[in-house]
Amino acid sequence: MSTNPPNLRPDLAAPRFATDSREGQPTIGMVSLGCPKALVDSERILTRLRAEGYGISPDYAGADAVIVNTCGFLDSAKAESLEAIGEALNENGKVIVTGCLGAEPEYITGVHPKVLAVTGPHQYEQVLDAVHGAVPPSPDPFIDLLPARGVSLTPRHFSYLKISEGCNHKCKFCIIPDMRGRLASRPHRAVMREAEKLVEAGVKELLVISQDTSAYGTDWKDRDSKFPILDLARDLGSLGAWVRMHYVYPYPHVRDLVPMMATGGVLPYLDIPFQHAHPDTLRRMARPAAAERTLDEIAAWRATCPDITLRSTFIVGYPGETEAEFQTLLDWMDEAQLDRVGCFQYENVAGARSNDLPDHVPEEVKQERWDRFMAKAQAISEAKLAAKVGQLMQVIVDDVDEDGIATCRTKADAPEIDGNLFIDEGAEALKPGDIVTVEVDEAGEYDLWGRLVS
Repeated sequence: MSTNPPNLRPDLAAPRFATDSREGQPTIGMVSLGCPKALVDSERILTRLRAEGYGISPDYAGADAVIVNTCGFLDSAKAESLEAIGEALNENGKVIVTGCLGAEPEYITGVHPKVLAVTGPHQYEQVLDAVHGAVPPSPDPFIDLLPARGVSLTPRHFSYLKISEGCNHKCKFCIIPDMRGRLASRPHRAVMREAEKLVEAGVKELLVISQDTSAYGTDWKDRDSKFPILDLARDLGSLGAWVRMHYVYPYPHVRDLVPMMATGGVLPYLDIPFQHAHPDTLRRMARPAAAERTLDEIAAWRATCPDITLRSTFIVGYPGETEAEFQTLLDWMDEAQLDRVGCFQYENVAGARSNDLPDHVPEEVKQERWDRFMAKAQAISEAKLAAKVGQLMQVIVDDVDEDGIATCRTKADAPEIDGNLFIDEGAEALKPGDIVTVEVDEAGEYDLWGRLVS
């Protein structure tokens, strides 16, 4: 499960929004689990609640009720969500559940019958109705003022920008379309309006997310452009902030995104979920099964934008995966030389069609293949980072600790999932959101160290 890290968890961290509540003001706590798309949902819910006069509590004790935004993608994620619900019930007592696991209300109430309400993913109005029922609003229009960019659960200098909901793919291991529905793209003008407000409020990096970013807008029947993501990327790139593209499926029109990365309008970074490389494994996944063509695409992207960073995730131990199929994946990795790689061991998900496939891989074999895969990915990463020593590059500052050491990210690093660049000396005056130039003087397996130049 991809869980929001402790410094982004509202139930665990010092909040980044005002918590001084006026007398008699109702307060709500939020536990946000899952992926960045769920984090955006949490921010929207909290923003709506703030606009209605609710205070936001950073802990259980100070909240009149708690919302738990759940993840339900994997069995391990469901277990963690149930644990979080139980903790909120024990610590507070009034709990409203939303998010992906909320698509299975009986599953939740069967374990925790005392929850006040259960709503599905991105059902904002139902969540608000449940909050109103548990803790009636009491707004004071002269006091309750909403910040310009709403409530944010991320640092002020970067923000996730969700451009669509749902997915039209039918991957056998995934139940996202069942939970979140088919692709539903936000209007271009709405996305741009939100992005402009974020940049005006000081956001330096926009992280574009969805379930299938490159399919953005293809659900519009009377669209002016065949591939609206190209127009959106071009317009976002004109705002002056870093624009990072996540969850991009390798459709042919992605080639038209890459020139924007070469000219600096969009960061030279593509997050693409390849999942595997062997055609038979991909067919069993119900994924596009053209690994050789994918290598050709990668070569074309790099020819257009030599500095492009490619991130992907893979699944090992998928039902029916043979040693030969896994070896094909390792060989493909040698050829593809991806910059950033994540890997998951396959596990069944309730409701997924892959559960019924024959020849499930033993757990010990999954672990052994995961170890081999990550060793390969680590060696590639280490060699690629070593080649950066001596280079000058721009980095964005995420944090400066009490010892004056700055934790930064290069254009090749997304927050929380990729590596960091550390500045050990002369960084005392830097602050989060600063974009500075460094000379790389040391490299590790996943991180870099550099000297501040300007």
